[in-house]
Amino acid sequence: MPGGRPRSFDPETALDCALELFWRQGYEGTSLTELTAAMGINKPSLYAVFGNKEQLFAKALDRYFAGPGAFAADALDEPTVRAVVERLVFGNIDLTVGTSTPHGCLTVKGVHAGGAEALSVRDDAIRRRKAGEAALRRRLEKAPSLPGGTDAATLARFVHTLTDGIAVQAAAGRSREELRAVAELALRALDDD
Repeated sequence: MPGGRPRSFDPETALDCALELFWRQGYEGTSLTELTAAMGINKPSLYAVFGNKEQLFAKALDRYFAGPGAFAADALDEPTVRAVVERLVFGNIDLTVGTSTPHGCLTVKGVHAGGAEALSVRDDAIRRRKAGEAALRRRLEKAPSLPGGTDAATLARFVHTLTDGIAVQAAAGRSREELRAVAELALRALDDD
């Protein structure tokens, strides 16, 4: 006996639509009604395929890191500290002021989710961000020397603070050119050896 009706939507396309909406509006700023409309599905289909809103957001974060945000993991393969940091910073600018993506960063917006209903989403975004910073610190620890005699943990925090600031400024309307000028100023600190 066959089970249920076949899906009349593509889950991958629906997830892309949810990702874009969450990225544009944040977790708390996005309602289930808006999600189902953007995804082209009804609430029972959303729950059946993606779980609740929180589970859908986690899947959207996975998609974000595997897709538009994949540059961050790839940057860790660069051969020098300067190249790693440069790729992270300029990749973040490209991500957060892209012409075909919402401005700002999905995880930065997730960290700022403030209501009780969003606590687990906020904690997940923080956990993922800390994991990214720890991966950067481990990569920096492999370098023979770091600029200015700084330690790997401090440099990793510096880079994350810089990229978070870029994301906030991008969401506030700063242009790619303005953000690149700020990034180039900050990156000169790596040349002070």
